[in-house]
Amino acid sequence: MEQSREKALSRLREHVKNEKTIVHCLASEAVMRALAGRLGEDADRWGLTGLLHDVDVEVTDADPKVHALKAGELLSDFDFDAEMLDAIRMHNDEATGLPRSTTFQHALAAGETITGLIYATTLVYPDKKIESVKYKSVRKRMKEKAFAASVNREHILECEKIGIPLDEFIQLSVDAMRGIAGEIGL
Repeated sequence: MEQSREKALSRLREHVKNEKTIVHCLASEAVMRALAGRLGEDADRWGLTGLLHDVDVEVTDADPKVHALKAGELLSDFDFDAEMLDAIRMHNDEATGLPRSTTFQHALAAGETITGLIYATTLVYPDKKIESVKYKSVRKRMKEKAFAASVNREHILECEKIGIPLDEFIQLSVDAMRGIAGEIGL
């Protein structure tokens, strides 16, 4: 992958000013790298896709009808292949109106979504440290629809469409986010 992570992070910061969104994108990158490793895919390619999946969120005012559709324009000078741009576009199926169908699409949708549930779970722990979070706590919160209500549980369950059982997916994601705890303030 010719793109450097530094250039990708710079592009993300150019278009996204909200630090919580930056943290979400960093967490998504970590989860996507872990998923790539688990599935035998290119970790750099998947990681960059996770990092930049929300590059247009502020440009589109997070409008679900168009969010993710402008990302290709913002990344036109990047060495992103069609599959990477497609995964970014498809992570917001509301904008495309199309169902996700590839492993990459399902992985990004599940991977970027689980970060919100893990982050919210971490914040209810007394120490607010991801090191303390157990996958069973995240699993329990998965069933509580009022907890982190904006987190789409159906998107998280797409992990099963790529052959990863929910419990394994949660543990893999928690571990990935633990690996960057300092970078994401957890």
